[in-house]
Amino acid sequence: MAKPLALTLGEPAGIGPDVTIAAWLNRRALDLPPFYLLGDRAFIATRAQALGHDIALADATPATAAGIFADALPVVSTGHPVTAQARRPDGSSAPAAIASIRQAVANVEAGHAGAVVTNPIAKSVLYRAGFEHPGHTEFLAELAAKDGNAPLPVMMLWSPELAVVPVTIHVSLRDAIDQLNGPLITATARIVVNDMKARFGIQRPRLAIAGLNPHAGEDGSMGDEELAFIQHAVTVLQNEGIDARGPLPADTMFHPAARATYDCAICMYHDQALIPIKTIAFDDGVNVTLGLPFIRTSPDHGTAFDIAGTGKANPSSLIAAIKLAARMAASQAS
Repeated sequence: MAKPLALTLGEPAGIGPDVTIAAWLNRRALDLPPFYLLGDRAFIATRAQALGHDIALADATPATAAGIFADALPVVSTGHPVTAQARRPDGSSAPAAIASIRQAVANVEAGHAGAVVTNPIAKSVLYRAGFEHPGHTEFLAELAAKDGNAPLPVMMLWSPELAVVPVTIHVSLRDAIDQLNGPLITATARIVVNDMKARFGIQRPRLAIAGLNPHAGEDGSMGDEELAFIQHAVTVLQNEGIDARGPLPADTMFHPAARATYDCAICMYHDQALIPIKTIAFDDGVNVTLGLPFIRTSPDHGTAFDIAGTGKANPSSLIAAIKLAARMAASQAS
């Protein structure tokens, strides 16, 4: 039997608990792989009741979760009680959210779980509790560090229609331009290629490298970053045997015919990557962190405080994240 997936609590006042409950309730219809939630059983029971669901819950360990999953949602305790109410983030449950992430990573590294699937967090709430990382991606990289050396985490947004990777992530546009350079582009692309081979089963990934400026700089008339280092980065990758082309004008990269020519678009900054995929696959996009020694996926949405506890949350993205994590784990194991 495959190892269960470790699903984190996320921000308790948001929709993470709602979509987790919805995913488990649809486990048979969707043929979902076994997963367990790292959290507080009493809190989940209260939220399920508020949503009008009569759900079976069971205390579990990673070792017993798979056997329980068919009949009850397995909950592995983090030792932190959760008191936050839906739509009312107050910081009281931040320790539980952070502990859930730490424990999920520890479970996977110990071989007790096949992958980490993270529910959305509210960074502003965690910051008030002393959280010092820009987001999940950077925190996971720290947890994966060995001998003080953290891996370079690469954020991929994946859907069946499109996969994108921003070279710079959670920084301002001005800072993103300052951070961009050839070595960062090539390092990011190499990680994408390695993970697409090992975890997506694509033996020769095709990369489309976006330019930074309109029309990919128009031969330097609209900016010189393409000539200064992006084109050189593409040449370096090609010389390494990687199927990469570019720099390409970003405004013509994402229509259906263009998407059919590559497996992943490497974009220069956050919105250049996320606007097209959220337009194409808003409900079922998945956030995947590449470059880590373990598999991590997450729904591609936030905490949606305004609809938490109302029954309006769409579980499609979490369901897609669970399915993709299981697929990646199986590909890695084969």
